Amino acid sequence: INQYIGYAKGKNTLEDYVKYVRQDLMGISREDLVYDIARHVDSSVHLFEKWGLPIWKDEKGEYVHEGRWQIMINGESYKVIVAEAAKNAMNEAGFKDWLYERVFIVEPLMDGDKCIGGVGFSVREDKFYVFKAKATIAMMGGAVHVFRPRSVGEGLGRAWYPPWNSGSTAYFTIKAGAEMTCQEVRFIPVRFKDGYGPVGAWFLLFKSRATNALGEEYMVTRANELPNWAPYGLAKPIPANLRNWLGMEDIMAGKGPIYMRTEEAIANLAAKYKDDPKAFKKKMKELE
Repeated sequence: INQYIGYAKGKNTLEDYVKYVRQDLMGISREDLVYDIARHVDSSVHLFEKWGLPIWKDEKGEYVHEGRWQIMINGESYKVIVAEAAKNAMNEAGFKDWLYERVFIVEPLMDGDKCIGGVGFSVREDKFYVFKAKATIAMMGGAVHVFRPRSVGEGLGRAWYPPWNSGSTAYFTIKAGAEMTCQEVRFIPVRFKDGYGPVGAWFLLFKSRATNALGEEYMVTRANELPNWAPYGLAKPIPANLRNWLGMEDIMAGKGPIYMRTEEAIANLAAKYKDDPKAFKKKMKELE
């Protein structure tokens, strides 16, 4: 969601990104598809910024990078901004009355092996809709909670992906005869005690550590496990699933829960601004 390659400024190449994905997924990647998608990323980011997406900038006006391939954005604004841009585009094209919102599409309309529309019902009124189209595009959610998280109650819907993403994209594209590729890849993000969201910013931007309940840093104490997964375990960056696996080994050994040491990261940040309390206060407010 916050990817940025920066190839126009010569910072990275598309080939660099393809290599990174291959390393992170331990060889299980369709490099042609990765390349094809990656070449459109930066121009899309520039469009989002034009539409009003807040993107962090440094003193020179350059994007603030979380890591090599990510920039810092206010992601909670994402869907509203894109939806507004789409609505404006439809209005400009003279299709103002063609926009239907709050309609739950339940089934694609098929004519042989061609998708010619979809059917669904309103979630606000007692209405059922039949849409016919010359072309359709599936832009629905992934499949969430295939593996049940340990979070309960309110926390069940805070594990980054919303719980109502029930695999709609897979269902609709399979029905339309799409090739299902790389389905052997399972993305199961690690979550830390008292925090339900993504932690890339803490790791990459703030250089935070993760430790077990005994204060041990599993990336250090279990480093001898990495050669077992050569060549991927010996290269940098270490694949996310291997980092997660080392943490899981600690949990299975009874050393959980795993803590994100945010207090250390904040302390390091405070030390950086120790001679300027006003600047530190301003920085903390910015990060909030």
